[in-house]
Amino acid sequence: MTQMSIVFLGTGGSWPSIQRNVSATAIKRGREIILIDCGEGTQRQLQKSSLSYMQISKICITHFHGDHILGLPGLIQTLQLNDRKQPLHIYGPTGIDVLMEQIVHLGYFAARFPIYTHELKNGDVEEYDEYQISTVSVQHNVPALAYIFEEHQRPGKFKKAKALQLGVPEGPLFSALQKGKTITLKNGKKITPAMVLGPSRPGRKLVFSGDTKPLKKMRKAASNADVLIHEATFKNDLEKTAHEYGHSTAKEAAELAKEAHVGCLFLNHISPRYLDATPLEEEAQAVFPQSFVAHDFQEIEVKYKK
Repeated sequence: MTQMSIVFLGTGGSWPSIQRNVSATAIKRGREIILIDCGEGTQRQLQKSSLSYMQISKICITHFHGDHILGLPGLIQTLQLNDRKQPLHIYGPTGIDVLMEQIVHLGYFAARFPIYTHELKNGDVEEYDEYQISTVSVQHNVPALAYIFEEHQRPGKFKKAKALQLGVPEGPLFSALQKGKTITLKNGKKITPAMVLGPSRPGRKLVFSGDTKPLKKMRKAASNADVLIHEATFKNDLEKTAHEYGHSTAKEAAELAKEAHVGCLFLNHISPRYLDATPLEEEAQAVFPQSFVAHDFQEIEVKYKK
């Protein structure tokens, strides 16, 4: 079982405030870190957090507004100054290739470690050994993506008594079966994982809206997610303003979370006008009780469903 947590590095929108830095959220899974957006000052936030920026393997950019990308040049240069050797993969909407070409040659600098860019569009799926990252195009006032992080199905529970009954000795062969491998006993008998494992179990699912108006297709994307992180730039009394600038209100995010049957909702991208975001949390909780305003440096462990 791989431990996974979400670390909020920047939960504000537009510009940094005393309470909140701008957009950046980390998924810490085992020894790997995946960063969603990288607003101004993200590397300082990383240094003040429990995370190591050297463990970042992937950065997913939702769109190209400054409060989501201006931390990239400094972070990349810092990684090089710390002798990074391993590749860094950066994902984003169409244009990420050109943007990163500019960033990695900004000033008297040229990256000396591999940086690979990946332009993504609606419905793209990037597959990895133990999880996938997929995208949904959302409605902001520039091209923008939401990201869905979803682990693959896990093997079912191991039936030790059944394995012993079939003649499997405790030790490495137990481990092989638990990893889904077929084994052969000394007497030539083949034992398949299906003979000693229960039904497969779901992995964990995290959804990041990025900046967007409320959208029906986000309900499908967020369906049964363990955690939905959705922007809530304004309270509902500013719904018209929110939609004009391509944003959602706290109430609208909560309505989406309720309809998608998510485990819990964290509101982020809070407007700097709200020195106290309690009213946004209360507005969301009136619709969906498992709603919370995210705060910088907050860490949330994401456990497997029982």
